[in-house]
Amino acid sequence: MTAQPAAGNDSATGGADGPTDVDVVVVGAGFAGMYQLHRLREAGLRTVVLEAADDVGGTWYWNRYPGARCDILTVDYSYSWDPELQEEWTWSERYATQPEILRYAQFVADKHDLRRDIRFNTRVEGAVWNDDRWTIRTDTGDEFRAQHYVMATGCLSMPKVPDIEGTDRFEGEVYFTSSWPHDGVDFTGKRVAVIGTGSSGIQSIPIIAEQASQLTVFQRTPNFSFPAHNGPITDERLEEYRRDPVAYRQAARESSIGVPGERPELSALQVSDDERRSAYEQVWQTGELAKLAPFNDIQTNPEANDTLRRFVHDKIREIVDDPEVAELLCPTDHYALTKRPCLDTHYFQTYNLPHVRLVDLHARPIDTITETGIDLGGSSPEQL
Repeated sequence: MTAQPAAGNDSATGGADGPTDVDVVVVGAGFAGMYQLHRLREAGLRTVVLEAADDVGGTWYWNRYPGARCDILTVDYSYSWDPELQEEWTWSERYATQPEILRYAQFVADKHDLRRDIRFNTRVEGAVWNDDRWTIRTDTGDEFRAQHYVMATGCLSMPKVPDIEGTDRFEGEVYFTSSWPHDGVDFTGKRVAVIGTGSSGIQSIPIIAEQASQLTVFQRTPNFSFPAHNGPITDERLEEYRRDPVAYRQAARESSIGVPGERPELSALQVSDDERRSAYEQVWQTGELAKLAPFNDIQTNPEANDTLRRFVHDKIREIVDDPEVAELLCPTDHYALTKRPCLDTHYFQTYNLPHVRLVDLHARPIDTITETGIDLGGSSPEQL
């Protein structure tokens, strides 16, 4: 197709009497959708982005739960296509919080005037391919015709409603980390249940526990989690980037997870127990996902992987006072780093608080949710 001059929505043909013709329709104005819009403009393609929210940010617009923050150092969690951004924007922490990441997305949208090609408060209701073009229908009544239809919706765009009998019966307050109220939630003095101990659970549980009078955590699968040691970004890391930004970004692209770093050469089984433990202790104190595998066979050799698993288990047992609770928090059904590990701030320490308890859903599965609590079947419901 012939590229058209880059322009805003007002350059598209069509109107109230018919579909609007563009070259590309992108769904989602998160980090991927914003980048798509920028690149498509550079290519001279008439583009419109459809976004359900009233602003940019995607995941970082919706996920406003307590403790929400990225788990990649924010010096790396940034766009690389605009070198000026690294000078114009300074992150306040190693792992920025949701509000700061959202402000960053808004800053980029403002700098590059992205909003003029984004239709906010707009959801796609249907899309049909007709010979050579898509016809996309939205809940606002607008239609668009485009040759290219790009889904920049990511994997976190739809909340997962628990498939538990009685979910709709509960008469108390219900919240999803994926669509948290914008004005926040005050849990002071309340009895709270958290179902799930994935990344959002591990981030939010310590903060909820600071407010709630009682917190019950329902866990199906414990996760490997490492302390984040959050704080200001070190001058050393910033200097590493500023010394040669182009080389830094290239090293990131050539790495296994998009973060520059040296690849380990030794097997975990080639060193002494003391050397191996020292390496793992440095991992524990560093708090970076990119450095969790200091040996080259952690993810390829079960025996090597088991050395890291045992180290983490020992750490959990050192932190958690109750031996039974500590064992429940030790992951045993998957190898270390085979599921995305988590970074936390005092997550395991939270279970030492007298008003926090852990329920193992393998031993006591949820039977139903009642009007006032969670029934584990054959026992008194957890009243909330």
